[in-house]
Amino acid sequence: MGGARDAGWVAAGLVLGAGACYCIYRLMRGQRRGGHGLRLRPSQSADLTNGSCDDVLNAEQLQKLLYLLESTEDPVIIERALVTLGNNAAFSANQVIIRELGGIPIVGSKSNDPNHSIKEKALNALNNLSVNVENQIKIKVYVNQVCEDVFSGPLNSPVQLAGLRLLTNMTVTNDHQHMLTSYITDLFHVLLTGNGSTKVQVLKLLLNLSENPAMTEGLLGAQVDSSFLSLYDGHTAKEILLRALTLFQNINNCLKKEGHLASQPTFTKDSLFFLLYGEECAQKMRALLNHHDADVKEKVTVIPKF
Repeated sequence: MGGARDAGWVAAGLVLGAGACYCIYRLMRGQRRGGHGLRLRPSQSADLTNGSCDDVLNAEQLQKLLYLLESTEDPVIIERALVTLGNNAAFSANQVIIRELGGIPIVGSKSNDPNHSIKEKALNALNNLSVNVENQIKIKVYVNQVCEDVFSGPLNSPVQLAGLRLLTNMTVTNDHQHMLTSYITDLFHVLLTGNGSTKVQVLKLLLNLSENPAMTEGLLGAQVDSSFLSLYDGHTAKEILLRALTLFQNINNCLKKEGHLASQPTFTKDSLFFLLYGEECAQKMRALLNHHDADVKEKVTVIPKF
């Protein structure tokens, strides 16, 4: 295998032709001065990476780009190839093409690269690919590794945020949410220690989980520091406060669907259950009824009366 890879650059001109050479040239050129060519509308949930080629590649060009990504060991080319693939994966048609070309394992292998910049770009590309439900079946093999990177890596880092975005996309449906069950306590720890951007991204992920009754017990049983209740303070940023309130609302709705009583004593004293359904939280909910923001007050009114 190594010999074939070593010969990759020699064979590239013969096998791939002028199109591949042009692709390499474009990647090495860096930022473009102007854009032209075919433009398509990206899927709404795609998260484009700045500073990359804005042309939409066809299947043949994508195949050449995947060959390039698999053949080179140059970190600069790898990173730019991942950005270009990630941007092209923002288009629904290319999400299918890249999967059918066997591109997901190629991109996924780069998510384990020790170079944090390459890892981030690979996670961004997987994130855009994961908008396609069929792609998620192939991407799910990387979920455990992504969780480890998110919870063991530097707090608030680009890699952590990229991993959280990917996990959020992977939990939009209920199909793969169970894979995060053992990481729920870690999610709450990152929520409480991260900065504003990290808090918002973790809450987006937790909201996905909280809509699934099958995840309710795991959420309520998570060991959560009492500082979690500070999210319900009146001075908390609105985008965080509203999501924290929706989390409470979703969990309560799931308890109702499952026929459980909120007072059922099945959780430990340091669990999310006792924080949400304790007196301190009740006091905070009552105080939020007088919040200056109408959206916050409306959200509080749909949570059980305290």
